[in-house]
Amino acid sequence: MTRYALEITLTWIGVGFYILAAVAMVYSVVFAKPRALTAGLWAAAAGLVPHAAAIGIRWAAVGHGPYMLRYEVLSSNAWVAVAVLALVLVRRPAWSALAAVVMPLAILSVALGMFSNPESRELPPSLRSIWLVFHITFAKVSAAAFLISLAAAVLLLLRLRPAPPAWIARVPGAPALDAIIVRAAGFGLIFWTVTIAAGAIWGNQSWGRYWGWDPIETWALVSWITYGTFLHLRFFWKLGPRATAWLSVASFAVFILALLILPFFLTSLHSAYFT
Repeated sequence: MTRYALEITLTWIGVGFYILAAVAMVYSVVFAKPRALTAGLWAAAAGLVPHAAAIGIRWAAVGHGPYMLRYEVLSSNAWVAVAVLALVLVRRPAWSALAAVVMPLAILSVALGMFSNPESRELPPSLRSIWLVFHITFAKVSAAAFLISLAAAVLLLLRLRPAPPAWIARVPGAPALDAIIVRAAGFGLIFWTVTIAAGAIWGNQSWGRYWGWDPIETWALVSWITYGTFLHLRFFWKLGPRATAWLSVASFAVFILALLILPFFLTSLHSAYFT
């Protein structure tokens, strides 16, 4: 078996476990089966191992972390999202319904990565820096935090419907979901701030300027302002749960546009890393 075939096989094994985990976690909420959540967490953990091995194999082969190509970015982002969700649910089992949003999106992310360009590409020596590692690591953690905020927002909007589904009664109440939305968004904003700062320092080392209004830089700033405005409105205008949830959804849409959509279509200094 070639290195690439082994990598793909391990990734698909991970995806298989993620699917089992998603089914078990959602089943635990809909049918009030706590043991199913435990099984789901074990399945998620089992999926993280081969998935991490696949990322590690590629990392060793190409000599850089998972941030050069769309395939690498989407796969590693999904790994971080599943890992963060698992850690959250270990500490807060009552929030298991978050998996109904996070797990399908993580699985979709891996699938999209698998069907994109899988070629290997070396990172130019001029771009290698510890600040790039900080830039990428904090970006992935912030994406996971924003995804948790989105999941809580979706659950809150379902709970506030005139005729909510019966299983939603087993989800934490509106005040608890509102708190999850805000805390996860605030956590993600802190990490996104470090992402942008580290990227500016890396840019100065690589290209001789901290900020060049590159389209991706600009949209990263737009997403940072969007989340900052969302949290400002939430705390200082005393927004209600419904408005908070919709702002979380809108903010995440802008974030995904900046992080995972525009880099694939806009010509910029970052274009080489998202093909």
